[in-house]
Amino acid sequence: MQASRMGLEEAKVMFERGVAIIYVIRKAKKTALKVKEALEKAKIDCKVFAPEKIASNGVLALKPTFRKGVEEIFYSYDAIVAVMAAGIIIRAVAPLLKSKFTDPAVVCVDVAGRFAVSLISGHCGGANHLAKLIADGMGAVAVITTASEAVGKSSVEEIAEKLHCKILNPEALKEINSLIINDGKIALILVGWAKAFSSTIYGRRLLTAENLEKALKMLESFDGGILIIRNAEESEALKAVKHFSKPVALFSPKRIAVGVGARKNVDGKDVHGAIVRALRAVGVPLFSVNVIATVDVKRSSPGILSAAHELGLPLHFVSVEELRSFSHKDLSPDSELVQEKIGVGGVCERAALMALGGRGRLILKKMKMKGVTVAVAEAE
Repeated sequence: MQASRMGLEEAKVMFERGVAIIYVIRKAKKTALKVKEALEKAKIDCKVFAPEKIASNGVLALKPTFRKGVEEIFYSYDAIVAVMAAGIIIRAVAPLLKSKFTDPAVVCVDVAGRFAVSLISGHCGGANHLAKLIADGMGAVAVITTASEAVGKSSVEEIAEKLHCKILNPEALKEINSLIINDGKIALILVGWAKAFSSTIYGRRLLTAENLEKALKMLESFDGGILIIRNAEESEALKAVKHFSKPVALFSPKRIAVGVGARKNVDGKDVHGAIVRALRAVGVPLFSVNVIATVDVKRSSPGILSAAHELGLPLHFVSVEELRSFSHKDLSPDSELVQEKIGVGGVCERAALMALGGRGRLILKKMKMKGVTVAVAEAE
């Protein structure tokens, strides 16, 4: 089987609203339950649905009709796995389709459980990944028909996902993806960051430019490119690339906060190492990180101050009282030891989320390494 490029933590986030598994004939129930077992092993929430006359023993009924039931699921779940003939589910969802950026992933599994076919939202919705996950869990074959996957290359959408970036001009994707598939010369340019970053990201050389004007000048030597820009430059960049002679995709990094908790007198190297390993665990490049957040009693911690300086990131401090009063569905159970020492049941997860105004989500729950706990939160 082809291994998935997406980690389990990222998959849980992508399918946060869950996966609906649907079958329409009794013979398909066994395969549907195998799909459910495969997804549950990957820690992905899922429910099984069937027409009311054959729904039983934990299988939910599609009401009032199959089509109406599918329509409700389409808007309520992040993915649909249809254990049936492909034509049935295609006809059911066709009137509901709007955009690959908003439609849920749709995967079709044959009744015998031999193939898992990515049908809708392969890249953006995660159907390609879901098909591979199901196939790996069931001993089936994943069928992926998107061109970039077929030739073993990452699409623009996949690159954006891996870099935790938003795509600002989706109208450019078709041309850029065509260049990628046909071995065009594509530049990946980080615009406006003063700090130097890794020269290679996901197999592509990362170039840097002081400003948008210089980035576009660099693109003259390429067939097209991907520019990673800051939020403040979005409007100017959109205008500039619209009239540029070559196709350009604009990425804007999502806001990322790293929450840190640490024992007293922790070494700066241990804090630095823990943060780097945490970011690698969820595939977040350092340039996407906006801030390191921790509790204000660590305001004078040499280890945390040293790590933040080395990484070139600002520090955000949150009071014990603010941390104690904060609640969020993603938080891990409180630690009695931390509660006893500083008066709150956890620091890193709360601090990361609060640095984003409390409106983000954890893409990495607390990870413990050498006296340091780290969590990573991403803005919605």
